[in-house]
Amino acid sequence: MRRTLSSSAILAVGLTLLSGLQALHAEPGQERRIPSPKPEKAPAMSTVRIRLNSPNGDSVTATLGDGESARAFRALLPLTLTLKDFNGTEKIGDLPKRLSVQGEPLGADPEPGDIAYYAPWGNLAIYYKDFKYSDGLVRLGRLSHIPDAFKRSGPVKVTIEAVP
Repeated sequence: MRRTLSSSAILAVGLTLLSGLQALHAEPGQERRIPSPKPEKAPAMSTVRIRLNSPNGDSVTATLGDGESARAFRALLPLTLTLKDFNGTEKIGDLPKRLSVQGEPLGADPEPGDIAYYAPWGNLAIYYKDFKYSDGLVRLGRLSHIPDAFKRSGPVKVTIEAVP
């Protein structure tokens, strides 16, 4: 009768042999350890305040991610933009310059409250309704809540500034 080893059994034997070989090469009195993989750090977040220039003085906070595009966006602050309604789903506004998208995902599936950068047009988008996955969309952060002014069809003038 012929027996076959499973790939997991072969892997276990290989790892045991490898650990024994490493122990042979350790300094006398020292145990040789295999380093464990470093845990992924949660991305750092930063807070910005978005002040709506509306008659009732609405204000909302947002948390930005630590991706390349979010850092580039934060570097543009303070910023005053007039956001126009687009597609009954989001408010959009032109940024003074394009943001780097190096290392960012190829697209995103935005949810209400998401702040995003649409790379093909170079504009900021703040979603007040759900939308589908879009290529070229980079999520920058998230609003703490969606102000009523964003849900109306007209433009909204906003000042975005870093919280000290």
